[in-house]
Amino acid sequence: MAQKRTQRAQIDEEDVYCEICFDLLKYPVTIPCGHNFCINCIKAHWDEEEETGTNSCPQCWKTFNPSGASEKTTALPSLVEQLKKISLQAAPDDSCYAGLQDVACFFCCGRKLKAISFCFICQAFYCSRHVHPHFDDPPLKKHKMVKASKMVQNNICSRHDEVIDVFCRTDQKFICSLCLEKVHQGHDTVSAAAERAERQRELEERRGNIQQRIQDREKDVKLLQQEVEAINHSADKTVEDSEKIFTELIRLLQKRSSDVKQQIRSQQETEVSRVKDVQEKLEQEITELKRKDAELEQLSHTEDHNQFLLNYPSLPALSESTHSSSINIRPLRHFEDVTAAVSELRDKLQDVLRDSWTNISLKITKVDVFQSEPEPEPTTRAEFLRYSREITLDPNTAHSDLVLSEGNRKVTKTYRSQSYPSHPDRFTECKQVLSKESLTGRCYWEVEWTDKYATIAVAYKNIRRVGSGHQCIFGNNDRSWALDCSQGSFTGYTYDFRHNNKETSISGPGSSTIGVYLDHRAGVLSFYSISETMTLLHRVQTTFTKPLLAGIRMHMYDDTAEFCQLT
Repeated sequence: MAQKRTQRAQIDEEDVYCEICFDLLKYPVTIPCGHNFCINCIKAHWDEEEETGTNSCPQCWKTFNPSGASEKTTALPSLVEQLKKISLQAAPDDSCYAGLQDVACFFCCGRKLKAISFCFICQAFYCSRHVHPHFDDPPLKKHKMVKASKMVQNNICSRHDEVIDVFCRTDQKFICSLCLEKVHQGHDTVSAAAERAERQRELEERRGNIQQRIQDREKDVKLLQQEVEAINHSADKTVEDSEKIFTELIRLLQKRSSDVKQQIRSQQETEVSRVKDVQEKLEQEITELKRKDAELEQLSHTEDHNQFLLNYPSLPALSESTHSSSINIRPLRHFEDVTAAVSELRDKLQDVLRDSWTNISLKITKVDVFQSEPEPEPTTRAEFLRYSREITLDPNTAHSDLVLSEGNRKVTKTYRSQSYPSHPDRFTECKQVLSKESLTGRCYWEVEWTDKYATIAVAYKNIRRVGSGHQCIFGNNDRSWALDCSQGSFTGYTYDFRHNNKETSISGPGSSTIGVYLDHRAGVLSFYSISETMTLLHRVQTTFTKPLLAGIRMHMYDDTAEFCQLT
């Protein structure tokens, strides 16, 4: 290896490299100034100088006449071949060659070496072998060189071929020094390094904010994971407790069913025993009577009068019967009353389960980890109709002066009381009726009323039913909200809203159709006058603690109110 370095040192590489193509000389020629070039390279250079009438050296820039400007050399070809052999024997290792991530030298032939420098004047990349003229030759020393990289070309001003090292804050763009002098005078400019330093500070601040947000979000994720575990634990525990409670209810019903069965069988046994005891005594009495009847019959056939009269007084007298001449049996109902009582219990349990289920369902839907933003309230009738509910009236709540029709959607006040069966949910004095459906979530319905006076309301189910006091009347207590609608010959349509016995007079366009919108969770209750357009009459903002029922109160005989079919 040392011998190869010595051999190479003995050869002046400047003598065997063309300063035009920066490669080993091919068909070398020597020009008068003593410099050597490839014959084709120097001819191409002189062809470009043809108009001047003189030839110059591309290396030292000496000029001379075209005639006899070059001559072939015989010594150089052997030197070139010798250097080629030495280069092949001392070839660089693989790390010196350009890879995919490297910039290749523009002037290497075959497999290219890595570029180490870039010349802004030549606009070319050079390897360590081809770059040395820029360090040795005076004209080339004036060229501006930078370290080679793939980003270098992107940092060259396409207009001035200068390094882009200035940032114009006014135009928010990178420029070179010539751009600064010619185009961006008076602009707010700084060096690219200064702008980078400031942006670096901003970057670090942003990274700090991002990292802080990452920490905050990681804490939130951990909290949410804990919340998921809490929800799952609570749900599992509630399911387990609910199953136990329902199992106890089932056992209680089974126990009551068994008790009823046992009592029925016991009473059955008692009554059958009593009947059989009476039956046995009656059968004994029949046997005794038949015996006496046989004796009397035998005596009646005696022909001897004296014998007949002698034996007749000795016959025993007929004893008094221990039972009346007829058995009084109750109407054949027996245990049917028990069946009716059990049926009544079933109906009550169904009502309780229905109401309790609504309340349970409401409690379930109120489980909300996030306090989400409420949906916007509808503004057009089409939007309200998305929440329309079909509502029917509950006959068990109707006062006896009210008649239900149209599938229990319409109520009419009549002069003749109806023969409704007794029911604990029925209003006894107030001419009112409630809906069968419990209302939660978002609901919308419309009521069409006629003639003179009607009250459209919502109420909790626990509103009092017995009597005529404030605790029963829609709007006169804290368990109901009511809109009184009336129409007079001189006054026209008038409206009054009432809650907890407080009355508010309302002005608005008259209409025989009233729209009611309920958002149970948001605590919103709104009444609208419905004609060609919807007009808000009154809006309530409160907190509803239980499911609501729709209600109607009638005031004048023959007046009607009907829940409209909206779907």
